[in-house]
Amino acid sequence: MDIYYTIKGAGESQYREKMSRFLSFALPVCSADEVRQLIKDFQNRYHDARHVCWAYMLGPERAEWQVNDNGEPSGTAGRPILGQINSRGLTDVMVVVVRYFGGIKLGTSGLIAAYREAASLALDEAGIKEMRRKRRIRVTFGYETTDRVMRVVKSPDVDVISKRFDNLCSVEIEFPLDAAPEIEGKLSSVEGSFIEELTVGMD
Repeated sequence: MDIYYTIKGAGESQYREKMSRFLSFALPVCSADEVRQLIKDFQNRYHDARHVCWAYMLGPERAEWQVNDNGEPSGTAGRPILGQINSRGLTDVMVVVVRYFGGIKLGTSGLIAAYREAASLALDEAGIKEMRRKRRIRVTFGYETTDRVMRVVKSPDVDVISKRFDNLCSVEIEFPLDAAPEIEGKLSSVEGSFIEELTVGMD
């Protein structure tokens, strides 16, 4: 899919259940390394809490994910948190729920419901936005074909990242993945042009 969904920004909320207090945070993330650093930060910041549980989902294909119950009974924290991410079809997001135990046990079903609700509240605060997968390329061409290349590059779908004009010219551009066949087809038809793929990003 060329379109996917993530959160607009960070969101946080609080939820109480039978004296236990749940602090929840939804955060935009780009990599597992970033997630690991954020986990350390939360564990340090809330070192006095009983549990710091979390889940995340990464990538437009939503193929990279992980959950952690952090001492809660297996499946009662991380999975319900991930369930809220999945129910909204989100990616590039991490949700952390910090629990301060209030002295009354909630039981398995109670924990699942509490972590699910806490995660949901934080995600509601964060909001949802639509993203489009993008493709970035570098086009190298002769100076004499500059006009032909620039006519393509000036398309509303194309963002120019950088450009260099000399005897041998080049432009680095980015555009929606679904527009790639048309844009690259036009550029390939320019005599002497060479296209180099750089990255597939997102916007």
